[in-house]
Amino acid sequence: MSGAEQAACGGEPERPTSVDRLLASARSRLARVTPQEAFAEAAAGAVLVDTRNAGQRAADGVIPGALIVERNHLEWRFDPEGDARLPEATGFDTRVIVLCDEGYASSLAAASLLDLGLDRATDVIGGFQAWRAAGLPVED
Repeated sequence: MSGAEQAACGGEPERPTSVDRLLASARSRLARVTPQEAFAEAAAGAVLVDTRNAGQRAADGVIPGALIVERNHLEWRFDPEGDARLPEATGFDTRVIVLCDEGYASSLAAASLLDLGLDRATDVIGGFQAWRAAGLPVED
């Protein structure tokens, strides 16, 4: 019985899943990569996507060559069949590696791309902060 059905019958509605369970579920579906692996894959043609907001990018810098797509536009920009897709969204087999600031929101974003049919989508463990800590290229 769904939460709505339970509530309609006078019972307690089901509690939605916690964000920790949602994150764990998303990550269980991803083959997450380290910053060093993401760097190598981007050099070999994978699309590295930075979903951090403008304030985070201004404060911490950007990754040279990373495609900037803020989180609220991601699915529309990477749907290979959508009118708002980017030129990089060439097909459902496109390797998309998402990163956010610390590697949490990017896991949820990459799982959303999996739901969209991009079976090779993943994210960077530790996000931008781990990238920078690894000494990988960053520009102001």
